[in-house]
Amino acid sequence: MHPALFLDRDGVIIENRARYVRRWEDVEFFPQALAALAQIRHTPYKVIVVTNQSAVGRGLITMETAVALNDRIMDVVRQHNGRVDASYICPDTPGQETGCRKPLPGMLQQAAQEHQIDLSQSIMIGDALTDVQAGRAAGVRISALLHTGRGQAQAAKPEAQALAPFPIYADLQTAVTELILHPYLLP
Repeated sequence: MHPALFLDRDGVIIENRARYVRRWEDVEFFPQALAALAQIRHTPYKVIVVTNQSAVGRGLITMETAVALNDRIMDVVRQHNGRVDASYICPDTPGQETGCRKPLPGMLQQAAQEHQIDLSQSIMIGDALTDVQAGRAAGVRISALLHTGRGQAQAAKPEAQALAPFPIYADLQTAVTELILHPYLLP
């Protein structure tokens, strides 16, 4: 069994887009995220991307387009010496109950089964409260929020107080440094 680092994609690795990431021109990488993924390349953590892509369910793009964009994003991560072991896309819109859309834990649970992951030793990092909720629902050790993407606005919501405590980091590089590379700094 392996620990995993589960990552949301939009707002964590690339910029969030109010009108969704629908074409390659919408993709803008966070340079610190690419550096972070390179830094953890040789850790025992499986790196798993779990991303809600409701643009598919809304009919704005096809699943084939979503997969092609995601594959290209993962290729760029690898070109920058980062490692991604797998990625999962949930095409559902809010309110659909197939079990994969975060805050439900379906993508994390599927990855755990397919990649021999010990959820109790794993970490979930995202830019939305639904990422924190999905991690908790899956039983991961730590669910963290980033201030990148929607994170700062999400942390200010009243719902965040109800979910607290959970760690909040400025960006992915800060999070992986404290949670994976130097975990002895944790209280």
